[in-house]
Amino acid sequence: MEEEFEFGFTEDPKFSVERYEEMIRNHDQYFFDAQAFENIIDYYIEKNDPAKALQVSEYARNQHPFAAVFLIKQAQLLVVTNRASEAFAALDKAAMLEASDADIYIIRGNLYESMERNTEALENYEKALDLAEETDEILLHIAYVYQNMGDYETSITYLKLCLKQNMENQDALYELAFCYDVLDNQEESVQFYQQYIDNEPYSYAAWYNLGNAYTKLSLFEKAIDAYDYAILIKDSFASAYFNKGNALVNLEKYAEAIEVYRQTFEYEQPNADTYCAIGECYEKLEQMDEARSFYKKSVKMDPKLADAWFGIGVTLDFEERYFEALHFYKKALDLDIANADYWFAIADAEYKLGHLPEAENAYEKVVELNPLDVDAWLDYSSILYEQKRLVDAIEVISQAIKNNPDAAELYYRMVAYLFAKGDYNEALNYLEMALASDPEKHYILFDYLPQLQENKVIIDIINRYCK
Repeated sequence: MEEEFEFGFTEDPKFSVERYEEMIRNHDQYFFDAQAFENIIDYYIEKNDPAKALQVSEYARNQHPFAAVFLIKQAQLLVVTNRASEAFAALDKAAMLEASDADIYIIRGNLYESMERNTEALENYEKALDLAEETDEILLHIAYVYQNMGDYETSITYLKLCLKQNMENQDALYELAFCYDVLDNQEESVQFYQQYIDNEPYSYAAWYNLGNAYTKLSLFEKAIDAYDYAILIKDSFASAYFNKGNALVNLEKYAEAIEVYRQTFEYEQPNADTYCAIGECYEKLEQMDEARSFYKKSVKMDPKLADAWFGIGVTLDFEERYFEALHFYKKALDLDIANADYWFAIADAEYKLGHLPEAENAYEKVVELNPLDVDAWLDYSSILYEQKRLVDAIEVISQAIKNNPDAAELYYRMVAYLFAKGDYNEALNYLEMALASDPEKHYILFDYLPQLQENKVIIDIINRYCK
């Protein structure tokens, strides 16, 4: 015989849950009013048990077939459990019962958004906007859809509307920074956050994003001020300490940066990136033992952090332990094979070890990856020049000039090589070009071939440009 109990929504939700679980255990049929069922579903959602919550929504639908709310809850749960087509079906049924419920269109919009069906997502969010009381989250989602479509300008418009509705919406604040970033429009970003702070001076997120925008404009002093305000408002804001540390590094205030980086450890677990950043500061201060110890901590936490392996190499290189340095440079390179800086360091270490063919190969790689690195071209050609391979050295410099037509030092180096080869007329042509580009740098020529200081023709040409 089935027992029927009725529980009003005035019941304590916990009591409703206990009665529901008892009903399941006893294979009974109790009656719950709609509010009690909602409480039970929410309880399981909070417990992160979507399967049980779905089961409750089925019971609720059977007992309250005309309540759209349970179809909507069911749709939300079906989304979470990746059952999109069932979720759409539940929403269609809900719309037939109560077409004016904004949640129907929000969930449908979420589904279309996740499927990258952007037009349908926008249609549903627009409908939801007309029906919902609180619209900031809907506006935020519309902004996301425009981002997916690559339309960052429109996304910014909706993010600003979202913040107009709710100044506290942190996600919108960070997304705005992201959009300005993609559009490379830091000036407007600064302007926006300054205006925002005028209205909300205690928004740590706004101060933080203002700091990031200043950083990208290389206004590091201003960035530090902004990060300081963010920290003042929220003293446990680890990211603000970390970014302030980066700004201090850019100002070459390495000892101060170390202190600030260390402060992050008070508010979050130490991580590999912070250890690596501290290592780099000690490296710049030429305190190599300290630097190495932090780089080692970094790779212990994250063996895939190439910069930290590279840092260990740099500290050994500084101590002229080139063979050991090379080992660590290569470990970094294994993790980031297309990093021109790593190849450059390897080339330099191989050269210092007297491994000229290896150095030559590495330099070739550097200029292939970064043809705008003038120093790499100069070093590469030097190795060839030292081996009396003048034709090769000249060929490398002419490639360098093709890639860097404004770099005067390349022309001066070419003059030196052409003189060494005996191509005097060609050398004088290049000397004219070098002097036209930057007459102040003519000393480069004499660094390379001091005997040219005795050459009257050259001195006359130089004097024409350096009056």
